[in-house]
Amino acid sequence: MPRHLRVEYPGAIYHVTCRMIGDVRLDGSRLFTDDREREYLLERLGDRVKAYNIRLYQFVLMTNHFHLVFETPEGNCSRFMQSLLTSYTVYYNRRHDRHGHLLDGRFKAKLVEGDDYLLALTRYVHLNPVKVGGMKDRPLEERIAYLRGYAWSTYPGYIKARRRFDFVSYAPILAEMSGRRREWPGRYREYVETGLAKDDTEFEKAMKESPRSIGGEEFRKWVDELYDKLVEDRESREDVSFRHVSAPLDPQVVLEIVAGELGVKREELCRRRRSSCLRAVAARYLIQYAGQTQRQVAVLLQAGSGSAISKQISMHKADLEDRKLARKLSRVDRRLAEAKRNSHENTANS
Repeated sequence: MPRHLRVEYPGAIYHVTCRMIGDVRLDGSRLFTDDREREYLLERLGDRVKAYNIRLYQFVLMTNHFHLVFETPEGNCSRFMQSLLTSYTVYYNRRHDRHGHLLDGRFKAKLVEGDDYLLALTRYVHLNPVKVGGMKDRPLEERIAYLRGYAWSTYPGYIKARRRFDFVSYAPILAEMSGRRREWPGRYREYVETGLAKDDTEFEKAMKESPRSIGGEEFRKWVDELYDKLVEDRESREDVSFRHVSAPLDPQVVLEIVAGELGVKREELCRRRRSSCLRAVAARYLIQYAGQTQRQVAVLLQAGSGSAISKQISMHKADLEDRKLARKLSRVDRRLAEAKRNSHENTANS
């Protein structure tokens, strides 16, 4: 059965959820096994938010899944998420000595109608840490304290219980609160935490009305019409697959894989050293797997010009054929090929 296409347009708002695939080799199929992995995802999230011009309204990281709510001024939800998830999958697999997919299917994304529905969604998502697992049956005071101190959520930042993330756009949601600006964090806290004592059954019903959107009847109908138009215009699956064969990887993903497999920091790939071929290695893979021109590679690697990159590759041609280095590069090739396959599958199903 073919998967749904993505409805994308400038200014679209999405609720995205990503869940860990079942894996008997891992402890309870934990998408995050420690805080370092959570920190890594947030670092990459911050990078991608800036690179893809995303307005991120909130996130909540749980044990085996996470939520994002964001707006795409450039209509690029799929590209943004594929870059983020490929990067984290490569990191996670390398850390746990595993291969293949990390998520249970592709990420799930629903379009969200603004204003009331978006506001209610942020409450629903922010309450996730105390609505599931062992916390849901704890006393109210304990749940409130846990929620306000939950480090892997934007909620403490919204209510000024913690420093805010510089890559999160807090103002649009807070502006939905009444009163003066200085009162907004407190009013938002009241709005969210009242959801602990009483479920928002009307909103929860709206979330189940459509597999593609969260909103009123007219909004859902409009999204369905957009989706039907996509289906109508879509070419044969064979032609789509053919056109995606040469789809390039995100340059940042390529650099992360190269640095990880060579056991160096990302910055080392940009340093000019006569005795080092690292820049030449990175350049070769950026051209091969990210589809970058030599001029683009020069900007990424801070090498001055495209001709400088050409000279680097020629100068270190013999070094790249060294037997010891060749074994490492073979691992790089395997990781990049795997990342490209995963990217093609995600794109073909978008």
